[in-house]
Amino acid sequence: MEKYKMYVSIMHQQIYHYPDDSPWEFEVDVEREYVPVFHRLFNQIDELEYRNFLRSHLPFLPYHYGRNNQKVDQRTMKLYALIHEFTDEKSKRFIEELPYFR
Repeated sequence: MEKYKMYVSIMHQQIYHYPDDSPWEFEVDVEREYVPVFHRLFNQIDELEYRNFLRSHLPFLPYHYGRNNQKVDQRTMKLYALIHEFTDEKSKRFIEELPYFR
C-alpha cells in the first residue's frame, strides 16, 4: 500500500496536505484508506461539541453528566491512537505521556 503524508492538528481538528497550510501538531504517514477515518472522527467531535453547546444553555442538566463529553474524549483518544500508529518515535513518546494513555 502506498503511504500518504499528512499533517494533523488535534487543536484545530484539521488535516492538512502540505506542512505550510496551517499550524499542525503531528506528521503522519498513513495509507489512503485511513484518511477518511480522520475526517469522520473530526466531524463527529464537531457534532458532539455543538450538542454540548446547545445543552450548556439548559441549566438543569449538569455538565459533568453529559454523555457527549465522554464521546468527545473517546474520539479524541481514537485520533491519538491513530496518530500514534503512523507517526515518528518522538511523537509516539509524547502521546504515550498523555493522561489518556497512562
